[in-house]
Amino acid sequence: MRLTLQEIAERLGIEFIGSPDTVVTGMAGIDEAGEGDLTFVANPRYRKRLATTRAAAAIVPAEIREAPLALLVAPNPYLAFALALEMFYPASRPAPGIAREAWIDPSARLGADVTVMPFVWIGPGAVVGACSVLHPLVSIGAGASLGEDCLIHPQVTIRDRCVVGNRVILHSGVVIGADGFGFVPEGGRHRKIPQVGIVRIEDDVEIGASSCVDRATMGETRIGRGTKIDNLVQVAHNVRVGEDAILVSQVGISGSASIGDRSVLGGQVGVVGHIRIGSDVKIGAKSGIHRPVADGSVIAGIPGMPYLEFLQTIAVFKTLPQLRGRVLALEKEVESLKAMLGDKEKEGG
Repeated sequence: MRLTLQEIAERLGIEFIGSPDTVVTGMAGIDEAGEGDLTFVANPRYRKRLATTRAAAAIVPAEIREAPLALLVAPNPYLAFALALEMFYPASRPAPGIAREAWIDPSARLGADVTVMPFVWIGPGAVVGACSVLHPLVSIGAGASLGEDCLIHPQVTIRDRCVVGNRVILHSGVVIGADGFGFVPEGGRHRKIPQVGIVRIEDDVEIGASSCVDRATMGETRIGRGTKIDNLVQVAHNVRVGEDAILVSQVGISGSASIGDRSVLGGQVGVVGHIRIGSDVKIGAKSGIHRPVADGSVIAGIPGMPYLEFLQTIAVFKTLPQLRGRVLALEKEVESLKAMLGDKEKEGG
């Protein structure tokens, strides 16, 4: 694609500074950009890199008005960058049609203009919505439902009776509706508890590669509208995740916990079962959450604590070797003083 600076600004609805005829042919990061590339700076701290980049133009925040290259000034440069990527690299959609190598039960129902690639398996009574794309080796279980305009990448499994909404993206290896991890002790062994619930994925959810959302023991495990889940995330049975939440890679949420709307869990956060994390909560990477978290909290550490308290704790933690040395020295002094006092008492006696 070949666009001028003015054409890009008009399409994005933002201001430009520089020659309107500056030609852009692609996009790249600020350090890798070359002639004809459009790059971006979302944080003014990286402004100095504009002096060395070879890019033809850059998307920048409103604070930046001068640079040795053409500028596209955006109130939200990261959003403008994402929209520009869509412009220069539009997603391609495979042609609708059903591959003869696919296996589709006669009782399954498929909407108009679906794409079903080779070796897809669609079970009895399953439903696939219009314009959805199923890549090779996707399995949709009996009675499961997939909405419209979904993109299901290779080797995704949607188990029996689970419900997936519209415009959902599931990346390779995702498993929706595996049995929840439920067992009861019986004579020193572990007896399986039947997992008879479902998973419900609401509209506009995206789930990263090899993540798992387990079916409920009874009822539903639910992922709310617009939530985005990274790779390698585990969501256990009967968990409720609200709308527009973010779960970063390797998050693990135990059974029956709930996560509020718009909350963000950093990488490797672990959440124990049967607690509520409120809405608009931010939890730092590797934190361990063992008790409920109020709306709007910022949490970090193991166990999770308010962020400022966590910083104070870390500051003390770093000084523990010195503190230990001081305590040992004080203990020696105390012992020495006790010995001296004991000697004086004997002399007085």
